[in-house]
Amino acid sequence: MNLKFGLTLPHFGEVAARETILDMAIKAQELNFNSVWARDHLVFKPHVLEDPTPNFIETFITLSAVGTVTDLTLGTSVTFPHRHPLHLAQLYSNVDFMARGDVIAGVGMGSGKREYEIMEMPFDRRSELFKETVEIIRGVWQGDGSYQGEFYSFDDAFQYPLPGEIPIWGGGSSPASVKRAWELCEGWFPGRINMPSFRAGVKLLRKWAKEERESMPMVGAVPITSVGRNRDAARGKINLEGLLNSTKDFWIKPDSGAFKTVEDLEGVLMAGSPEDIVQEVVKFEEAGVNHLVFDLRQRVEEMEECMELISDEVLTEFQ
Repeated sequence: MNLKFGLTLPHFGEVAARETILDMAIKAQELNFNSVWARDHLVFKPHVLEDPTPNFIETFITLSAVGTVTDLTLGTSVTFPHRHPLHLAQLYSNVDFMARGDVIAGVGMGSGKREYEIMEMPFDRRSELFKETVEIIRGVWQGDGSYQGEFYSFDDAFQYPLPGEIPIWGGGSSPASVKRAWELCEGWFPGRINMPSFRAGVKLLRKWAKEERESMPMVGAVPITSVGRNRDAARGKINLEGLLNSTKDFWIKPDSGAFKTVEDLEGVLMAGSPEDIVQEVVKFEEAGVNHLVFDLRQRVEEMEECMELISDEVLTEFQ
């Protein structure tokens, strides 16, 4: 299977505007990207890595608009269970119905305790909420209108029209997320993750697939990306300190025992010339990625220029 490439949409921050979102999606299709992706928040508090402007255009509204003007695959990176699962199932199904392309349901747990508290949902039970959410949306898409669980129970709750095949990719970059994706989903979608942890996760999936004689799940990743004509210029656009401070305790650490340098962020960050980006993509490909999504959130004001460089000098190396 050929490696596929996607882009995160600029539906948040100062640049978030109808024209920008649609123009960048159309441009992505013209430049031979395969997919575009939207994040999910109920109350958006910008990350240290991004523009502090708190604008955020809702996930499914963004994807619905993009789906009417492109044939691209539409993905979520990732939704978390602040919606009732029946509502979430309906949103995905209706986007699939209205869009020209297909849909990938990236579903995760989220790390924002505040959003759970606002919805009066137990943050410390989000793993169980994730499980019931995935079971419900899959069942509804298959025509099952009943469910009995700890958090959700209902009967005679059918939704039509039924969607086409919508794969569910489990988000998260922890070892536990790998297990959840294996047990409940068709793919593992860790988002930002350092390369040693990514390799370890894929190795586990391959081990389980071999032992249980099952097909290997799809695997995605979303590295922060900055491309330029030379390495220094591209790295100069990156908030390196913010990235180093946003690493996860459960990632496999560098030999030094801590994330201290740009080299320690291998997999989390791809920054450099097109040749540098190609080398980083090859690492992901060799590690087992199927769908690589370039996250240009730190280059949104130069997003079109970055997209063109990636298309002309990176994607062409993998076609």
